[in-house]
Amino acid sequence: VQLQASGGGLVQAGGSLRLSCAASGRTFSRYWLAWFRQAPGKEREFVASISWSGGSIYYADSVKGRFAISRDNNKNAVYLQMNSLKPEDTAVYYCAADVKVYGSVEGADFGSWGQGTLVTVSS
Repeated sequence: VQLQASGGGLVQAGGSLRLSCAASGRTFSRYWLAWFRQAPGKEREFVASISWSGGSIYYADSVKGRFAISRDNNKNAVYLQMNSLKPEDTAVYYCAADVKVYGSVEGADFGSWGQGTLVTVSS
């Protein structure tokens, strides 16, 4: 599956952004989908993931209660609604997909990646 992320931008602390990731491929509904992020000078970290049907969702502790992941299998898309943004959320956000990750939070388990979209949160 090929992925393309969009929706990043500059926002003030406390604001919101919605990231989108469009996917190609007829088997989109078979994939676990996830968002990761990488801040300048830091390692890539897990943000959120969602199962094939949307029945299982996982979040990093740092974003729980502020971010929401969702998917639309009819549109081959996954979304990340980000609210109450903080300067420490500044990063390049990547969407990722794989079939058999079963809730893994390890980037190495995901075989397909989008190109990333930059989110900058000003204080």
